[in-house]
Amino acid sequence: MTKLYLVDPAVDAKWAPFQTGRPVAELRAGAWLIRERWEAIADTSTEAVFAPAHLHAFVEEGAPVVQEPSPVPGPAIIGRSDFAPAGVTPEWPSGAARLVNDGETVGWAVPEGSSWDGDLSDAEEVEVEGMLLHGAFDLITAIEHLLAADVADFLREPGDPIADGSIVLGDPNEVVVLGAAIEPGVVFDTRRGAIVLEQHAYIRAGSRLEGPLFVGPGTEILGGTVGGSSFGPRCRVRGEVMTSVFLGYANKAHEGFVGHSAVGRWANLGAGTTTSNLKNTYGAIRLAVGGDALETGRQFLGTLLGDHAKTAIGTLLPTGAVVGMGANVFGTANVPKHVPPFAWGLSEDRMRLEGFLTTARRVMPRRQVEVTDAVAAALEASYRFGTGA
Repeated sequence: MTKLYLVDPAVDAKWAPFQTGRPVAELRAGAWLIRERWEAIADTSTEAVFAPAHLHAFVEEGAPVVQEPSPVPGPAIIGRSDFAPAGVTPEWPSGAARLVNDGETVGWAVPEGSSWDGDLSDAEEVEVEGMLLHGAFDLITAIEHLLAADVADFLREPGDPIADGSIVLGDPNEVVVLGAAIEPGVVFDTRRGAIVLEQHAYIRAGSRLEGPLFVGPGTEILGGTVGGSSFGPRCRVRGEVMTSVFLGYANKAHEGFVGHSAVGRWANLGAGTTTSNLKNTYGAIRLAVGGDALETGRQFLGTLLGDHAKTAIGTLLPTGAVVGMGANVFGTANVPKHVPPFAWGLSEDRMRLEGFLTTARRVMPRRQVEVTDAVAAALEASYRFGTGA
């Protein structure tokens, strides 16, 4: 049986704030995690992710083991975690193959009897459809390029009937309900793409959903206009959210605008938190991560908010803000462009490890996720990496 391995990029500021706490393979590009996109074209589950040392303790339901790179015997497929396949399975050759996209190597296919140790010489080139991600900001680019096709795939199978009292602008057949609960009075607009509501999702009256849109299992939309976005499992969303990706288990239960943003797991946006996603000059947005200035090439970009980060009520996030994992943002409405991991307010102080773990033990069981010893060890490893402790 062919095995699948994924290779994460080395630690780099362009993957802030998410690389502090999770492999790039576990980021959401369109409706699916990057790992899930590779698994779809390889038709197998992932054996392991090769990633930086501080992530070797990473543990999450459904995620594979994370370890040091090592030689891989065939038959196997090795994919780059910073490449998001589009979902079209290539014609796999019988021999060794170098997987390419627009001339860039994005993976390898290793036949039985051969081994991979970083490259394959004299390998046949096989083109793979998808997009190369140049940093965390390209999770927004992935929404723009991949989400419409992702949700359109759900149209192949019939879903549940649309709830009575719903209003549909566009084709009602492009509202795919898969065991979701919908109150009367919800507006569905499918004129720009399909809308998919996964099992146990809940849509409250007063919500306007605009496709393309993916609402993951157990996610609640509690009112407001939500569109062009992808939500992982067990999120709570209210207000205006456009062209954004929530990795899962994130909380935005109040009003406020979030646009062209990526929100990490277990993040919490206080009431009235608002992102800016366009410069007054309408120019390309540059990120500032520590001492690094990173060009994104994007005109629209809101906030990259790390796992377990939290904002106070009324927080205003500037264009292209990067908020580190575990940061607690409070003390002023206007936030700098970069908030380091585990920041406590906007001073030089950092959260203590014990305080961070105590909060996680309060928060995660609220969504029926136990903080086991393994989960605590993973969080501690991220804390020590993010703070240099």
